[in-house]
Amino acid sequence: EEDHVLKKAALNIICKVGETNVLEAKAEMDTSILSPPEERREFSNGDFYSGEVKGLLPHGKGKYSWSDGTVYEGDWDQGKISGKGKLIWSSGAKYEGDFSGGYLHGIGTMTSPDQSVYSGAWRMNVRHGLGRKEYCNSDLYDGSWREGSQEGRGSYSWTNGNRYIGSWKKGKMCGRGVMRWGNGDLFDGFWLNGCRHGSGVYKFADGSLYFGTWSRGVKDGKGYFYPAGSKHPSLKKWCRSLEYDDTGKFVLSRSSSIDVDELRSLSLSTVNRSLSMRTSTSGMSDHPRELTSKSARTLGSGQSEGHDKKNRVAYEREYMQGVLIRESVVTSSVDRSLQIRPPSSLSKQVSARTFLTFLTGEHNYHLMLNLQLGIRYTVGKITPVPRRDVRGSDFGKKARTVMFFPKDGSNFTPPHKSIDFSWKDYCPMVFRNLREMFKLDAAEYMMSICGDDGLTEICSPGKSGSIFYLSHDDRFVIKTLKKSELKVLLRMLPRYYKHVGDHENTLITKFFGVHRITLKWGKKVRFVVMGNMFCTELKIHRRYDLKGSSHGRFTEKIKIQEKTTLKDLDLAYEFHMDKLLREALFKQIYLDCAFLESLQIIDYSLLLGLHFRAPGQLNDILEPPNAMSDQESVSSVDVGVSQELSIPPKGLLLVTHEPNSVSTAPGPHIRGSTLRAFSVGEQEVDLILPGTARLRVQLGVNMPAQAHHKLDEDKEESATIELFEVYDVVVYMGIIDILQEYNTKKKVEHKCKSLQYDPMTISVTEPTIYSKRFVNFLHKVFPEEM
Repeated sequence: EEDHVLKKAALNIICKVGETNVLEAKAEMDTSILSPPEERREFSNGDFYSGEVKGLLPHGKGKYSWSDGTVYEGDWDQGKISGKGKLIWSSGAKYEGDFSGGYLHGIGTMTSPDQSVYSGAWRMNVRHGLGRKEYCNSDLYDGSWREGSQEGRGSYSWTNGNRYIGSWKKGKMCGRGVMRWGNGDLFDGFWLNGCRHGSGVYKFADGSLYFGTWSRGVKDGKGYFYPAGSKHPSLKKWCRSLEYDDTGKFVLSRSSSIDVDELRSLSLSTVNRSLSMRTSTSGMSDHPRELTSKSARTLGSGQSEGHDKKNRVAYEREYMQGVLIRESVVTSSVDRSLQIRPPSSLSKQVSARTFLTFLTGEHNYHLMLNLQLGIRYTVGKITPVPRRDVRGSDFGKKARTVMFFPKDGSNFTPPHKSIDFSWKDYCPMVFRNLREMFKLDAAEYMMSICGDDGLTEICSPGKSGSIFYLSHDDRFVIKTLKKSELKVLLRMLPRYYKHVGDHENTLITKFFGVHRITLKWGKKVRFVVMGNMFCTELKIHRRYDLKGSSHGRFTEKIKIQEKTTLKDLDLAYEFHMDKLLREALFKQIYLDCAFLESLQIIDYSLLLGLHFRAPGQLNDILEPPNAMSDQESVSSVDVGVSQELSIPPKGLLLVTHEPNSVSTAPGPHIRGSTLRAFSVGEQEVDLILPGTARLRVQLGVNMPAQAHHKLDEDKEESATIELFEVYDVVVYMGIIDILQEYNTKKKVEHKCKSLQYDPMTISVTEPTIYSKRFVNFLHKVFPEEM
């Protein structure tokens, strides 16, 4: 073959000599010798190749035709498609652009059989990077892609005139974004799985605005409606103020230039007492521009929402699953001296005298990094150790692990970007067994707390000055401890371990680890890792911290926000449960309180979370969620139009438990047994939420109830219109703050306060009395059916 090539080159030289100079002929000979040979091969399976080869493999330029009609023409590299080329499938689809190692990889244009066209980046045969796709129906997406789906920042334009610009995830609108409809309406806020979810502002074409929160496509929570022509906050201010809340969801920023109380202060004033009357449910609508017939009549003088420019009216409203349940009428037409003004500070800052004052800014950031490094080391060290029953020595002073973490790393620790610190892990074998007892996988536990998503600092609901962190998946709460609290926890740990081992349905806080960080200047910070009692996909509409005492147990109305944890005197409901569910609840409350009483513990409370369901008689006006898909559904979104849901919610439904139908993923609540209900023949039950989920009912988790609103006739002056008196609710609860002993200091506090107030109303009291009062109060909260 080489002789043939040389002879051919020599012949070319001879022919060229008479036409041009010898140098040109020699150059052509060199090219002929160096160029790889071209071949035409037909394979036994019907495939055909023509082009350059290297040995037996295609190499260089070539064309390959498969027996099914697929054709590639372009660059090859040792038998693999690599470089620039054009690929046409038998289906009619074609791609022209970059290839690497046999994959579509780089920049290229794909035309699908339906004539949709994608131009942009590819990675390993899927769209990945920046790209533009024109759909066959003329829809257009221009933005970021990941693993074949829209993800990141991008713009989608529909043929009907709608356009969305914002964040995407797995092919659906997710994160911050702006949707403008063809009719002129606009929504700027947060999205989840193609539905409005979180805080946002909806601007109507007529100029009216609604500021509020959404959940899975429907209004859910408090909001403010400003009719056209009303004074309202700047949209630019509002847009800058949206960010994550304490649970990782999107809400108003506390540090922003605008907040919920500022919304109220723009137009809030006292109104006629007649507004406190309760309205009927007729004529209710989810659309913000429509007002209940009765409340509209109370405005008087021919006022209508959105069209009275002389006496401008705004509305503070509360929705649950798209149904308006409560509203207050506020006006800017009266003397501003009557306005309720927001406090100078929305939240009390930690006192300068508290031991955690230094944990701000950069120090707090380092503290979170140190915590993650330490927990990763702790779990990684104890997990390979064979499991065994705990011994007495596992609870002693020597049952702790100490490790130093220098910034540059050591033989035992990796280098890190934080500051030098020492780490102490208390009772590692005990907490390792507790985590397994609560069915927590070690790897999932580490990833939840120590993953790249980090921890979220949340505001403390109490007066202790403790710092709280929440894991990115909401499963774990990490709280700083005082030295005295740490001592109590370590003293009670042997009996705590036995109690939770004997009672799998205990309501007492679940502890997963106790640690201490010593910073390089000697400051010591102690932490405890606990389960988050509100780890649920359902929105928690109300939070209560209930002790059973009454002195000071209320929250000033001006300070109440959507995430505020309310107190005993703020509770305006009593909850009616299935007979067997209530019996199981109080059986465990008695056991847990007796355990705490035996340890001389006081000041504990029941943390109660409520998810409200929309009243059943108003299901037909619920606004549907707007599911999105990559191609079909994404082209027909119309969020502004209300329709009936395919499965309209009708309250709560208990059905016979089906283990394979509910999620059993490990979590802070999944240890308890499934409860039995009287209403289904004393069988184990699941909770059906039509249109939402099927949930496993456990003690303190996913418990259905009816909330009966307690009428307070003493309050004569109110601008709030209560629209319903009975709600279906899903209840979450647990006993928290169990680390306060009734010691000498507390005894003195009790005596001093007893001189000023009724001893039965103050929080600090003798453990037996505290336990009895606590249980008696909960009997009123969850009354027995007569």
